[in-house]
Amino acid sequence: MKYLGILPLSLLSLLVFAQDPVGPVFENGEAQIVPEFEDPKDWLRHDLWVETEFDTDGDGQPDRMHVAVTRPKQTEEGLKLPVVYNTSPYFAGVAGNAEGLFWDVRHELGEKAKPRTHVEVVRRGERPIISNGHIRDWVPRGYIVVHSSSPGTGLSQGAPTVGGDNESLAPKAVIDWLNGRAKGYTTPDGDEEVDAYWTTGKVGMTGTSYNGTLPLAAATTGVEGLEAIIPVAPNTSYYHYYRSHGLVRSPGGYLGEDIDVLYDFIHSGDEAKRPYNNATVRDKEMAAGMDRETGDYNEFWAGRDYLNDMEPMKAALLMSHGFNDWNVMPEHSYRIYKAAKEKGLPAKIYYHQNGHGGPPPFSMMNKWFTKYLHGVDNGAEEGPKSWIVRENDDRQDPTAYPDYPHPDAEMVTVYPSGAAPKVGGLGMDAGMAKGKETLVDNYSFSGSALAQAEHTEHRLLYLMPELQQPVHLSGVPEITVRLASNMPAANLSVWLVALPWESGRRSKITDNIITRGWADPQNHASLTESEPLKPGKFYDVTFTLQPDDQVIPAGQQIGLLIFSSDREFTLWPEPGTELTVDLKGTSLKLPVVGGKVMLEQALKK
Repeated sequence: MKYLGILPLSLLSLLVFAQDPVGPVFENGEAQIVPEFEDPKDWLRHDLWVETEFDTDGDGQPDRMHVAVTRPKQTEEGLKLPVVYNTSPYFAGVAGNAEGLFWDVRHELGEKAKPRTHVEVVRRGERPIISNGHIRDWVPRGYIVVHSSSPGTGLSQGAPTVGGDNESLAPKAVIDWLNGRAKGYTTPDGDEEVDAYWTTGKVGMTGTSYNGTLPLAAATTGVEGLEAIIPVAPNTSYYHYYRSHGLVRSPGGYLGEDIDVLYDFIHSGDEAKRPYNNATVRDKEMAAGMDRETGDYNEFWAGRDYLNDMEPMKAALLMSHGFNDWNVMPEHSYRIYKAAKEKGLPAKIYYHQNGHGGPPPFSMMNKWFTKYLHGVDNGAEEGPKSWIVRENDDRQDPTAYPDYPHPDAEMVTVYPSGAAPKVGGLGMDAGMAKGKETLVDNYSFSGSALAQAEHTEHRLLYLMPELQQPVHLSGVPEITVRLASNMPAANLSVWLVALPWESGRRSKITDNIITRGWADPQNHASLTESEPLKPGKFYDVTFTLQPDDQVIPAGQQIGLLIFSSDREFTLWPEPGTELTVDLKGTSLKLPVVGGKVMLEQALKK
């Protein structure tokens, strides 16, 4: 039969399909849901164990990490896709908050604490799929999703170290396996290998809290293939999580927690390996290094501070945090974002006004991964470097700024004028700072109660005049307190507040607390070495408060609250320690957008 140039419809359809195979689809710089990837019944799911380069459970064999993979069926037909990877110590369950699990905070500063109770994790069932998190977001958009359990948790071998090197090397090994540089096996102790033939090898990592810490941990190894990370509320230094400027300080909501408590909380791995892990990690390394007596920064803490490990990092960084996260405080993200910029890495930061957790808008995350994993030139790295959710806005509608802190922010120094035990003043005239004022420590009173009290000996409070115009603060406040104590050790707590104090059902977290800070006066000269205070001698204690970006509305007063023990965060020594503050040597630097001129205008009646 003669060919006339007209093909049957069925054959034409086959040719069109051959020319346009199923693959990722992009619009406006974002990966779109592909119908052929969308049905969970068509996903291929399997688990395996990736061999690492370390042995932390003492059995003489390299530890293997339990890994779960979820991918579109088309990856079995020759399609290669990038990976969104999430790793965690939480997938197999955690210890309950049993009585005695946390350290007892009722003891004198510098004294050895009473022993605490150790609680065992009851591991969840040995299921083949580790987690379903992130799968519905990313698999339909043309990604493979990989999960893994951290060392010593779930079905992963090894020991949890809470920031030790193995927690960086474990995700590195998984990324190496995805790129053909490490071995994967079908069982935790067998020799049948598994290859990742279905991926391009490009990996992006994301997660929240501890799960947000681990993408940064992996990135600090410089592993090839990890192209981008989106850490959400990550703990970037265990010292900064459990200490503050030399002071033993709990994370908000977990009074008495310390690094060994978190170890017990996550240790869900093989029950037979737990005694060895406890003896070598918790009862030896941690017990020797954590130092709850002085709170000093030492080699143990330096080894768990990811800022010290950033030199090899190459991954593009999109950071996310809440300014009112008093668990993993906002300094954790800011310090890493700042260092990434200084390294010249692609870096952006998203801050909201709420508490712990809260990822960037999904569109922002989508563009980040589309750019660095699919290679689409969508300009994700260009434009504003900072996105901040204003106080009354939806978290999905952040405001763009050139950077964080705001480039127009300038440090303005303000000084206290005394009126204790009543409320004193706070202004820009250095001459107003005269005299000495004394407070008496008593952990029974919360910071919020002290801020609202008109008359009390347990705090010093200094207020600016009422704002006539809004004031935008953006950056890291710094305070210097010249003080003397009648005891060799004392807690020092500072809150920056907005008054009058708003309470009730409609009040917001941003209504009252601007930011906070804590320090140990014994570390006035060095973070690495405490010096017992000589009773009656004055010391200058200078430290930073937590980063913030907040617009204080007209009608409120900015207040500086100085007190000793903070019952929500610090140890609780016996009440009665006296701190005397020399106002002449005390000042606060505020990062004001528009600087001194703007603050003067806002205060002018």
